[in-house]
Amino acid sequence: MDGHIFACLSKKRYNYQSMKKSLLLLALILSSTQVFSQSHKYQSVFIFSFTRYVQWPDAYNQGDFEILVLGDCPILEELKAMAAAKKVQGDRTIKVTKINSPSEIRKCNMLYVPSAKSNQIEGVLAKVGTQSILVITEEPGLGAKGSDINFIVKDGKLAFELNQGAVGKQSLKVSIELTRLAVII
Repeated sequence: MDGHIFACLSKKRYNYQSMKKSLLLLALILSSTQVFSQSHKYQSVFIFSFTRYVQWPDAYNQGDFEILVLGDCPILEELKAMAAAKKVQGDRTIKVTKINSPSEIRKCNMLYVPSAKSNQIEGVLAKVGTQSILVITEEPGLGAKGSDINFIVKDGKLAFELNQGAVGKQSLKVSIELTRLAVII
């Protein structure tokens, strides 16, 4: 009978340990989901800051400041909320538009390509060509493939890469302040 009690206790201990591990795993999943959604909030703040430190040619400084987002992405709502509260260059309204494919890319100021659409980067860059559109991505390696700004996580913090060759090809000028904050590629 004593052996039976120890067997039950060890099972309860095992169940307790198993439950503890499950709860820890659940907490990690929830916190990583929260970090991921927070990441898009921070990215939208960065994107608004880019409007101050990137200079577009005169033809792109008229009318609304337009940001295109390729596909469905959590940042879409963050950018729309930012657009409702902020203006660019004092009086320009920010317009955020979702597009479904690279073929819909048109004259705009910024184009955001989320990681879910990173497999379309070649088509995006071909469509953008030398237009003065700041292409922003969030997938490791896309800065080196030709996006202008690529969000990365560096030392556990959100950072961004700046591809100076791509920016120059698109006749965009980046301030020294932005260059100092970026990982240059």
